[in-house]
Amino acid sequence: MAKEKLEEMLEIPEGIDVKIDGYKITVSKGDKSLSKLFATKVLRFEMRDGKIVFFSDVNTKRQRKILGTYKVLIKNMFKGVAEGHKYILKICSGHFPMTVNVSGNELAIKNFLGESIQRKLRFPPEVSIKVTGDQIFVESIDKSLAGQIAARIETLTKIRGRDIRRFQDGIYIINKDGKELV
Repeated sequence: MAKEKLEEMLEIPEGIDVKIDGYKITVSKGDKSLSKLFATKVLRFEMRDGKIVFFSDVNTKRQRKILGTYKVLIKNMFKGVAEGHKYILKICSGHFPMTVNVSGNELAIKNFLGESIQRKLRFPPEVSIKVTGDQIFVESIDKSLAGQIAARIETLTKIRGRDIRRFQDGIYIINKDGKELV
């Protein structure tokens, strides 16, 4: 049976400013700022005593799940404006020497599996991509944007129509926000 009311608080780390305007939350620190729209009918939130307070008239499993998701998204926003999010990808080329270049807002992969056509990926200016040796560093204050671009780079070199046990060339995510994946 559901309890009557749901109310939880989320501490705001020191040095981070939060502004709530309806269902839009803006998190900023220094010159870095992130905004996200949390369009929901089941939860409301407001600022009280330096904390974000989430509340709902009904306390069900669904509301608690949504609340948990929103808390994690806001914590990721806190970490993004404070430290940023970083993904590291490894360039693996066994058969043909692959070249990866970044110019402006475009990543170009040349000579993947001996192809004469370049594979290109445009990325938004909020994301920073650097190529150093056989590693690609993807950084952004928005975790979902950094993760999406890293995944698109990995998908760009997905091998189709060949034996993947033999052709292991590609670009693979090896580190997400300091957590090793290999």
